[in-house]
Amino acid sequence: MLGLDELVALWVLYWFDRNGTPQQRAILKVHPRGNPANPLRGVFATRAPVRPDLAALSRCQIISVVENFSEIDAIDAFPDTPVLDIKP
Repeated sequence: MLGLDELVALWVLYWFDRNGTPQQRAILKVHPRGNPANPLRGVFATRAPVRPDLAALSRCQIISVVENFSEIDAIDAFPDTPVLDIKP
């Protein structure tokens, strides 16, 4: 954590382990924003919340760093979600 206190934000790579079911994650084409009026697109060309890959990435503002603990402003993850890595 040495040096994180000098940064404004960081990238958190985490495992979205409670996101959807295997059946939902097998859907590869969606209507953007869940609106059937929008043409079908591949899930990777949208911001669909349920995706085939459970890896997730969020840019988070750093609030504070104390010893081995970094407090961030917000992240789209549940408590105890496994964090894979953080990047400056």
